[in-house]
Order: sequence, then structure tokens, then C-alpha cells
Amino acid sequence: MTDTSARLLTLLSLLQTPREWPGGELAERLGVSRRTVRRDIERLRELGYPVQATMGTEGGYRLVAGKAMPPLVLDDEEAVAIAVGLRAGAGHAVEGVEEASVRALAKLEQVLPARLRHRLTALQTATLPLTVGGGDAATVDPHTLTAIAAAATGHERLRFPYRAGDGTVSRRQVEPYRLVSTGRRWYLVAYDLDREDWRTFRVDRVGEPFPTGARFTPRPLPAEDAAEYLRRSMSRLAPEHHLDVSFAAPARYVAARLPASLGTPEPTGDHSCRLRATPSDSLEWLAVRLALVECDFQVHGPAALVDHLAALGERLLRASGR
Repeated sequence: MTDTSARLLTLLSLLQTPREWPGGELAERLGVSRRTVRRDIERLRELGYPVQATMGTEGGYRLVAGKAMPPLVLDDEEAVAIAVGLRAGAGHAVEGVEEASVRALAKLEQVLPARLRHRLTALQTATLPLTVGGGDAATVDPHTLTAIAAAATGHERLRFPYRAGDGTVSRRQVEPYRLVSTGRRWYLVAYDLDREDWRTFRVDRVGEPFPTGARFTPRPLPAEDAAEYLRRSMSRLAPEHHLDVSFAAPARYVAARLPASLGTPEPTGDHSCRLRATPSDSLEWLAVRLALVECDFQVHGPAALVDHLAALGERLLRASGR
């Protein structure tokens, strides 16, 4: 490897692996002498990379934590692997995958060389995911997420077709504000220019978004943040259930087994707690989620949820043959 710049990038990529590299192994990987490796290490140090050397006959090098994070250098396989992982997480509204992951995917795909972008697309096309559980969870196109994230970050207006719950399709032109993940779905909070008001859009119902190139100054959001605005919007559109449940288990145990959107159980003893919330989820979904907590519990309300649990219990008993 004769090109100095390319060799330095390869050396930096190797050093970013959390291990110590013997000088001889680095020289072999780079196809240069150990003296050249030592010179390249000094060049990296001059550029501000904290490369630590160990003494000895073989000697070794490793990149240690510094005052600032150096640019991340990835080889082809690493770049494709990270992009695939980010796409998989973004394409399915998995709880815990936040907007930062989508922004990272948008940045990575923007700088991927054409040869890697082609490999990534081919792999994505040839892979069929198996969706498990969460019957009303919705998958989204990662390209749609990254396009929206890029437009929101760059304050660029978007146009897209939008399919309503009844199947009606309308054309929308919006100023995208923020993406919000609820764990089962992705939503876009945006200012609708035609309706002159704020709106929320389910991203799985958004057609191919088209960046218009027109920039905008973000308007003040009528809420503390996008997540709070979405919560208010969903509570207006869906009937709220006054959920009241007692659990025969510690609050920390129960909280770890319920979605954060349901709120935090309050301890009522060392081995008991109570959850009071006003979720807008369906009663069927609430019944299943409560049954998955794996502890005894009692529903004090709403009465309709008690009926759903009774019906669910009867079906399960029949299924077990008892």
C-alpha cells in the first residue's frame, strides 16, 4: 500500500478496534516495514489521535480515549454491516430505537460509495424479515425514515402522498419538525402548509417523500416537545381508558415488563405496586400486555378490560384442553 493517505486511514481503522496491535502485524497488514508503521503512528499523533505504544521486543499500539472523539473510519464490510443493522432497526418500530438511529442511518447512507450502496440495497431486497408479535405494529420503509429525518434536520419542506385510515390518499406539503417512535409505530410531527396547522402522520402511511429544496424556519411547536404533542394528538383521536391495576410484584419488576408509554407503577409495598394510567391503546392490546407481565394482578378498571381478560382467559383454557 503505497498511498500514504489511504494507508493512514487503514491504519486508523485497525487501531479503532479495541485491542493492542503488534508492530509486526500492522506492518504485515499494511504491506510496509515496521519503520514505516512507526512514522505513520507519529503522523496520527500529530493529527491529534492518542495512539499509545507499549515497550518490548515486539512492541504494540492501541488507540486510547482522548479529549475528543476522532472520526470513525470503517472498512467496506463494517460500513455495510452497520447500515444493515440500522435499517433493520428503523424498518421495524422496535421499542428503544430512537430518532438518533435514523439520523445515523441517513448520515451513513449519504456518504456510502456507490459500490457499497448497491451491495446494501441488494442485501435489503433479498432479505425478508419475519415480524413477530405486536399485531398492530407497523413496518416502515427505511428510505422513507431517512428522507424525513434528513429534511427535518436540514429544515427542508417535504411533499408526499398520505393514506388515511379509511384508505383515502391526499397530497401533503409539510414542514417536518421531528420523528417520534412509540415502540410499535413511527410518527412524523409536522406543520401542514395547506391546512395551516400542526399535524401528526403515521410514517407507514407516508408515500415516497420528495424534498422540495425550499428551506424554512421552524415554527414554535404548541407543546413542550414533539413526543408530548403526539401524545396529546393521540389522546384526542382515540378514547382514553382509565387503567387501574394492582400487581403482586415489585414496581421495578413490573415496569421492566410493560411499555414505558403506560407510565410507571407506584410501589404499594416491598412486593406489590399499582399502575394508574389513561392509555389510548385498544383493550385487546392492553389485556395481552398485562397477561405477559408474569405475575398475579387485579384489574380495578375499566370494566370493559375485565371482560376482555375474562374472555381471553376462557379462550386460553379451551386451547389448553383443560
